[in-house]
Amino acid sequence: MKRALLFLFLLVAGYQVSYAQFNNTAIENRIRPDSNAVGEVHFNFYNFNYVRNYEYSNQFHDGYTLYGSQLQPQLVYFAHPNLAIVAGAYIRKDFGDNGVHDAKPLFTLKYHKKDLTLNFGTIEGGIHHGYIEPLWNFERQITEPVQYGTQLLVEKEKFKLDAWIAWQKQIYRPSPVKEQIIGGLSTETRLLYRNGWKLSIPAQFLAYHKGGQIDLLKDEPLQTLFNGATGFKLHKELGGGNVREVFTDNYVAAYKDFSPTKTLAYQGGFGLWLNAGMETKFGSLVASYWKGNNFMSIKGMPLYESVSTTMYDYGHKESNRSILLLRYAYQKELIPNLYLDVRVEPHIDLGTSQTEKLQFQHSFFLTYKEDFRLFKVKK
Repeated sequence: MKRALLFLFLLVAGYQVSYAQFNNTAIENRIRPDSNAVGEVHFNFYNFNYVRNYEYSNQFHDGYTLYGSQLQPQLVYFAHPNLAIVAGAYIRKDFGDNGVHDAKPLFTLKYHKKDLTLNFGTIEGGIHHGYIEPLWNFERQITEPVQYGTQLLVEKEKFKLDAWIAWQKQIYRPSPVKEQIIGGLSTETRLLYRNGWKLSIPAQFLAYHKGGQIDLLKDEPLQTLFNGATGFKLHKELGGGNVREVFTDNYVAAYKDFSPTKTLAYQGGFGLWLNAGMETKFGSLVASYWKGNNFMSIKGMPLYESVSTTMYDYGHKESNRSILLLRYAYQKELIPNLYLDVRVEPHIDLGTSQTEKLQFQHSFFLTYKEDFRLFKVKK
């Protein structure tokens, strides 16, 4: 499986990012080699502040609140017009909790030429991949934003690719646990851009493997899981009025268990993720519909799955899931480098028999990111 993922990573250098959700550009933090800064050392500062509250009382997603702040201070040495070396730290502080909740080192070797970027070390992970939410939960930007591995990015005008592989759990002989590896790709190919109309085809997948040959758990079966999605995106730009753009982004999502020994509740499933919305002067409004059948996700939002992982209903199954959402986001750059993002996302579970069908979540994000030039290295 590891060889297959590595081979696929090298093979797919030809497809990127799809959004059937809100624009997350202001929350992203991308660093690239810069030919105008060769020999310079910069300080890249990134601060992500979050409140994400789930007012949920259902059998598939627990109700709780995430409230805190993240820091990612990094030093960037522009060693060559095509090479940057980045080193720093990730720190997460949850309010109401003593001490620092999480801290990790950050190190990346970044090679960039024309429209191609190769990252080795801390990759541009999480929301940077651009997966739809049934495949990748936005909350992971708070709980596990750091990924270590290798990433290939292609960013052309008509074609984008993000192909990556990341180690989740390294093991050493003899290991009491199994190793875990995840990889995937996200692509978008633009077919049409004329008179304000934009038509593109997204394609994305995730593969997860849990196994290894130097662990002590020989009786525990190997696990190999797959998630994928494809569809079409149609956008129409309307100009500078109150409504600036209308769009529809639609996907077919799939789940498959390729494990030699099947241990999960479902071995395969699918889902429809349909979206229609508008970008306006007053914010973004999106109506979304999820129809899932036996769908399970590797990294997606638990709300869309057919098997529960909640605290009190763990293992509860509903083969068919049907959810209608109406979501609103207000996003604005308050001052240079400081970005506000407020989201309200109510939903109705059309398939459940529970009394409280209407539930919601809301989020408040404040992101500050800036690059400071420190000095130039004398040679």
